[in-house]
This record gives sequence, structure tokens and C-alpha cells, in this order.
Amino acid sequence: MTTLGAPGAGYARYTYRLRLSSAAPAASMAEWDRCRWVWNACAAASRAAHTAKEPCGPAMLDKMLTGWRAEYAWLCEGGSVPQQQIIRDFARSRAKALKDIADRLPMRRRAGMPRFKKKHLAAPTLNYTRRGFRLKEGRLHLAGGIAVTVVWSRDLPAEPSSVRIHRDPLGHWYASFVVPAQTGELPATGRAIGIDWGIREIATTTSDAHDLPHPQHGRTAAAKLARYQKVMARRRPPKGRPASTGYRKAARQAAKAHRKVARQRQDTARKWARKVVRDHDVLAVEDFTPRFLARSTMARKAADGAIGATRKALIEMARKHGRAVHLIDPAHTTMDCAGCGAGTKHALPLSERTCTCTACGAVSPRDKDSARAMLLRAGLDPAGVEGVRPDGPPARQAA
Repeated sequence: MTTLGAPGAGYARYTYRLRLSSAAPAASMAEWDRCRWVWNACAAASRAAHTAKEPCGPAMLDKMLTGWRAEYAWLCEGGSVPQQQIIRDFARSRAKALKDIADRLPMRRRAGMPRFKKKHLAAPTLNYTRRGFRLKEGRLHLAGGIAVTVVWSRDLPAEPSSVRIHRDPLGHWYASFVVPAQTGELPATGRAIGIDWGIREIATTTSDAHDLPHPQHGRTAAAKLARYQKVMARRRPPKGRPASTGYRKAARQAAKAHRKVARQRQDTARKWARKVVRDHDVLAVEDFTPRFLARSTMARKAADGAIGATRKALIEMARKHGRAVHLIDPAHTTMDCAGCGAGTKHALPLSERTCTCTACGAVSPRDKDSARAMLLRAGLDPAGVEGVRPDGPPARQAA
């Protein structure tokens, strides 16, 4: 069991839409082309160093950037801050991949080595530290003489320390500011809740009023998305030929449909998380990783439910408002009775949704029983249960 207490000194991101002038997109793309070249040069140097078994850390890459800027005049036309930041991103990505290799993680769990960024596939992303940007009269001024207008949907709570400029598949530009996290303490309620993740219901809790049914946003938009994809399939250009106007229009409509579904899922997750955090002081959450569902027959419905994003939103909301979160090991939670701690001899099939304990005779919905088991394993039930340890799975008992 992992316990997450009140948040410490952290950071939060505030994202705003950007309005670019006629010259700003071209200048931003030219800056991105230079940063992309730096990334690809780092990838080539990293592969050569890996083959020769030589070190290739951030300090060495910084020295290489100094040499590249001295050698190529066109590279000096851009700001040094985004080029340095993309080297930092590359170094972190490479360090994570090397650590996974050293830890001998399975291939499916490893972070791959950084690859080359292709011009037509990589999304433009520019990172600026405090010395690379400034806010003046509501406008964002970036290094290199790029000035953009920010749509201030809300005020920044503090002075930003960095900003990330990126473009989405629809061609819209956004600015994501990093500011110190603000903790808003909520009044104590004296209540705790156990949460179990599932497919039929995204979240089943010990409180009926806080269950999260499957919203099925993707299924609602499936017909419209399929229509756009069929148009794209009919108008797909031959290899090496430019796309037609009709194909680009259908691709844009498909991207817009995907973006709407993603925002609906995010909105549903945040509203539910806010409701749960507001009404409870302590949360016992199943430490569930839905990756294995992608290889099952429930992959489509699981992906539509966005269990991982909902779990992340819940934890972030709890940390923001100072609520305690207990992440519970999900092993055997659906096989143990939450009333007496007895376990079944065999794993229950997924089609069996009612849990009947042969030891104490308790009958309850399977997901509700699992949600209560989360509370018991976290030591949050005042009565307690024999055979249940607060710091781990319950002792295995014969049913």
C-alpha cells in the first residue's frame, strides 16, 4: 500500500489558447525546425556513443550545441533557450531508457531510446525558461522576436517559471505556463471512501452516490468518426502524391471529433473527482494499471472509459486539496470477502457479478465488495476485519 499525503512544494500547468498573427506561425515553425534538427543531431550522437560505449550526458550535449551554433549561422538565428531545453528533454528520455535497460524490465514496459523526429510527423513543441520569455500588456513575447496574443480565460495564480508552446493536430496553438501549485484546503468531513475500477462502471465506490457509470463518449461519437474515416479512405492519395482538399478536410473533421471526445472524458473525470474529494477526507483507491486490458476483448470499452486518466485526475485533485490517498494493491480484491476476509478457492469468472461468501454467507455485488476491501486494506474501517492487514493484502483463508 502506498500513501500519498498532503502535497508539498509542487507545480501546476495552466494552458491557454494563442492567437497568432500572420507572421508568427512561420516564425514559430522555423524555430521548431531548428530545435528538431538539434534533437536529431543529439539522437545521432547518442547512437554513436552507445555503439562505442562512450558517455553521452547533458554536459557533453551542451558542448556539442555550442559547437553547432558556432558552425552553422542559421542555427544562431533562433533562440538558444528552446534549443537548450530540447537537449534537456532528450537527455531525460535517454536516461529513462538506459535505466529501464539496467533494471532489466520487460521489453513491453521499457521506454524506448529517443528516435529521430520526422518533419511531417513530430508535433511542434517549444520550451522556454524564465529568461526566454516575458509577459507584457497581456501578450507573450518569446526569444527570437516572436510575439503572440494569449486568450486569458483565467488569471495566472503566480508568476510563471516556464512556458511550453505547442500545436495540436487541428492547427491550434497553445501556451502552457508552469506556476507553483496552489493548495486549497477543504473543510473536514470525517468520511472515507473506497474506490474500485471496472468496465461496466468506471468507478464503483462504497457510496452509491459517488459511483461513476461508463459515459460512453467514444461510442456516441463512433458513427460520426466512422463517416469521416470512410471519406479519408476513399480520398487517400497515392504514395508520393499530395493530399487533396477533400482528404485534408475530412482529416481535420476526424481530428476535431477525437479532440471533442478527449475533452468530454477529461471533463467527466474532473467533475467526478472534485465531487469525491469534496465529500471525503481519505480515499482508498485501487492501484490499477489498465494496460493489460488493451490485449483483451474489452479493449475498446476500456479505452473509451479512460480509467487511467480518471485515476490520475482523482489523485491530482486529492493532492491539490490536501486529501490523503491510499493506493491499494489490487491482488485478490475480487476473491476475498470484505466482511470476514475469507477467500475463494478459485478465481471468479467475469460473468459472475455477485459475490457470495461460503464462510459468513454475505451476499453483495462483486464490485461493491471489492471497493469495501480497499477500505479494509487501508485500515480505514473502524470495526476492522479478522485476517486483514492494513499494510497489505488480507491473509489467505480457505473458503
